[in-house]
Amino acid sequence: MLLRNVTLITATTASGLAAGLFYSFAIAVMPGLRQADDRTFVDAMQRINVAILNGWFAFSFGGALLFTVLAAVVEWRAGTHAVALWIAVAVVLYVATLLITFAINVPLNDQLDRAGDPARITDVAAVRAAFETSWVRWNVVRAVLSTASFVTLVYALTKRTA
Repeated sequence: MLLRNVTLITATTASGLAAGLFYSFAIAVMPGLRQADDRTFVDAMQRINVAILNGWFAFSFGGALLFTVLAAVVEWRAGTHAVALWIAVAVVLYVATLLITFAINVPLNDQLDRAGDPARITDVAAVRAAFETSWVRWNVVRAVLSTASFVTLVYALTKRTA
């Protein structure tokens, strides 16, 4: 029972942190940066894309998948198949989040990085335009999917304790 508790609680925590990150970008970071001039926007996003690559981000971003898969396996093996199936739904939702991240948002981040020093970009407005609208749109989708994954894990927790 201890392993079941630890894996599902850790999965739910990591998932909630990941959903909160995408949500924060959707409702605060990007709307705030929308008000900035082009050079400031590009500079800030380039800096954020470097700063975010840290252990805390790795725990939530990668840990959400790792611990959720582990929780599903542990629940399945414990014979709580209904709970395991809800956790599997959370896995699918989070995998969709990751697919969007790696297929769309990360390539946009890389493209922004390749543009170079914002002070030396000749058409910084074009660089921003090629990045912002698509990145923001798909981040909102990530926020919705990852939040749905988190809520599904919370539901699995309630089903397990019911």
